[in-house]
Amino acid sequence: MSRARLLEAEPRALAEAAEILRAGGLVAFPTETVYGLGADATSDAAVAALYAAKRRPAHNPLIVHVAGRAAVEPLARLDGRAERLAARFWPGPLTLVLPRRADAPLSRHATAGLATVAVRVPAHPVALALLEAVRLPIVAPSANRSGRVSPTTARDVALDLGEVIDLVLDAGPCPVGVESTVVDLSEPDRPVLLRPGGVPRAALEEVLGPLAEPSADEERPRSPGRLASHYAPSLPVRLDALEVEPDEALLAFGDRVPRGAFATFNLSPSGDLAEAARRLYALLRAADRSGAKRIAVVPIPAEGLGEAIRDRLRRAAAPRPTRESAG
Repeated sequence: MSRARLLEAEPRALAEAAEILRAGGLVAFPTETVYGLGADATSDAAVAALYAAKRRPAHNPLIVHVAGRAAVEPLARLDGRAERLAARFWPGPLTLVLPRRADAPLSRHATAGLATVAVRVPAHPVALALLEAVRLPIVAPSANRSGRVSPTTARDVALDLGEVIDLVLDAGPCPVGVESTVVDLSEPDRPVLLRPGGVPRAALEEVLGPLAEPSADEERPRSPGRLASHYAPSLPVRLDALEVEPDEALLAFGDRVPRGAFATFNLSPSGDLAEAARRLYALLRAADRSGAKRIAVVPIPAEGLGEAIRDRLRRAAAPRPTRESAG
């Protein structure tokens, strides 16, 4: 199969991308979080092709992207909590897990057979323009091989998936850099933070009050990003490193940088968590290519976006499954 074309995200390319999606093809496009791999959420064949391209396990559900709040209505039931969050954070890096309408025009593959559906309205102008043009709900997990480091540039997408997708829309680096926050509202009066992300916990709790933690023994994930090993480079990752070995690539943060690493990459020399989130995946990829034998990561503060960064790093450092099983 020939390599996917990489086109600047201008009107003609957007129109072509919309045509490809309506015909059942796969298009990678930028969101404010990471680059997503888009497919028609109403088509069994298109969603199955997406799972195959990513080598994604069938039990791992997808997030459905739409152009606005009104487009959610045919897909899911929104209660008062969902309405308040949507009014505050959409468009933006927040995904809501909601009860799926019985007659929702969605492929069962998109929700992995669950009675819930994960939905969001992205804030990136290219993503919104594409959704407006295609006029379909679009599933769009990160545009990378399942379980690997998410892409924040079009070049990263082309390196990972260029031979199995139809088109990559290029609009430069993603401004947030980590995936959306996922909140499960499928149970009355018990909002659950399934995945920390681009909207910090404190901002959500201003609207909802305290968020519950997900059950440790859930049989099936209700959203992406819940599998133990995820966002992983090829090299093993060591967390909360206060010292570094000469064969390790170091991911530093702030102005206190351990010396002696094979190579050093600083997420944010000024200690800015937003900058660190934006640079996280690009620098994980750079460390993975550095020629080191391992990656060491200094401690990252847990507040604000630090919770999302630590979550991604913890999953990157988890023991790898014998077969790829995350997406």
